[in-house]
Amino acid sequence: MLNKLIFANLGHRPVRTLLSVLAIAVEVTMILTLVGVSYGTLDQTAQRARGVGADIIFRPPGSSAIGLSSAPMSDKIPALLMQEPHVAFAMGTMVQPLSGFDSITGLDLDDFHRLNGGFHFLQGGPLVNDNDIIVDEYYAKQKKLHVGDTVNLVNHDWRLAGIFEGGKLARICVKLHVLQELTGNPGHLSQIFLKVDDPSRAQAVVDAMRLKFKGYQIYTMEEFTSLLSINSVGMLKSFIGVVIGVAVVVGFIVVFMAMYTAVLERTREIGILKAVGASSGLILNILFRETLLLALLGAAFGIVLTYGTQWLMRHAVPASLVQETVYGWWPIATGIAIVGALLGAIVPGVKAVKQDVTEALCYE
Repeated sequence: MLNKLIFANLGHRPVRTLLSVLAIAVEVTMILTLVGVSYGTLDQTAQRARGVGADIIFRPPGSSAIGLSSAPMSDKIPALLMQEPHVAFAMGTMVQPLSGFDSITGLDLDDFHRLNGGFHFLQGGPLVNDNDIIVDEYYAKQKKLHVGDTVNLVNHDWRLAGIFEGGKLARICVKLHVLQELTGNPGHLSQIFLKVDDPSRAQAVVDAMRLKFKGYQIYTMEEFTSLLSINSVGMLKSFIGVVIGVAVVVGFIVVFMAMYTAVLERTREIGILKAVGASSGLILNILFRETLLLALLGAAFGIVLTYGTQWLMRHAVPASLVQETVYGWWPIATGIAIVGALLGAIVPGVKAVKQDVTEALCYE
């Protein structure tokens, strides 16, 4: 009987109910989208790192897992590293950040082919001339590029020579020496990839190098990709916390306004319930059940909406943002929405149970 009353109350005011559900859905979608983009972007970075085919990555001092300081290392270092025991090959690259999430990578295609067999081209072919540029399929799709097009990056016009299958090293590549000269970094590298003669020796090689090349960031590829996680990137973890806090406040305010208005509109109804013997606990139970139902409906709708944001990113910005479906966060986001909604219902609920019966029955 009580559940029928709750459904009837929500159905009696469909516009307010719909707006409340939509607001909670936006709260849940905001949380899940941010988490999905964070996981997706880091996982894509890890996938491209693994796609290089190297066993060890050698980075300059002070670099972070997701950032590089342009080109601070000498291009003489790969030759030195190849003299180390069990190092079969070393390839250096230079990374130049662009606007947004993009960056351009300079490399030697012969070295890259030696490291992992090279790129698989879907259209066009490899770098031949100094003004040639190659991009992965996602960047080409986002920018609507075709082989032969002119691309302006780093204040330079490039000719698109080829489009390769994504998942290896970078999204945009040019010849190493050309990028070094254009950016004023001749003879310098951003990072170095190493291949060892036996992958099982990779950790031992890393340990030996850390003693010899103090200050440099040296990792096995497995260790490096494990650093590309939410928990390892402190700033990103803090940012997610802030956004979740904002989402909770939004949900709290929306539910508070909805339930406060509902209590005012139902002052006479609450008075009748009290007059026929309804306890304060029963009235609070009704209000909290309504709130819980709104939160559950909003959370379910919010989860559905994340598939819409996922589709939008996949078709609008496939090279910039990648959103994953993080199922583990579904109950977390739902729980956050429910807690925020119930907090928003506390003050209206207290107001409802404190109403004087006589005044409530006289309310118009």
